[in-house]
Amino acid sequence: MLAELTQLVTDVNGAWAAAIGGLDGLLVEGHAQADTDLNLLVAEHAGILRAANAAYDQTLGGGLARELYVRGESLSVFLQPIGSDFFLLLALDGRSNLGQARLYGRDAARRLEAQL
Repeated sequence: MLAELTQLVTDVNGAWAAAIGGLDGLLVEGHAQADTDLNLLVAEHAGILRAANAAYDQTLGGGLARELYVRGESLSVFLQPIGSDFFLLLALDGRSNLGQARLYGRDAARRLEAQL
């Protein structure tokens, strides 16, 4: 799984970290090119993804989130669910390519699902 995450960071322009997290907020595996707390990134974004799932599925009737992109002033994160219990997190900088993140993230999530 680590090799897959490392390759994902290499392939996506502007990506600086990739991780697999559980919806329980626990880090499964991760790779970062910068000094960052992947445990914290996964824990916080697991809560955001759970909230989005609850809003879309239970309140709005739109089903579970299929992907989620959150952009802040200095941090952007793309989330791709992996099955029903895990998700792929891809941390991006300001010059990132969201299209690449979506394309490569979806492909990586499919391959990683077989390993989880």
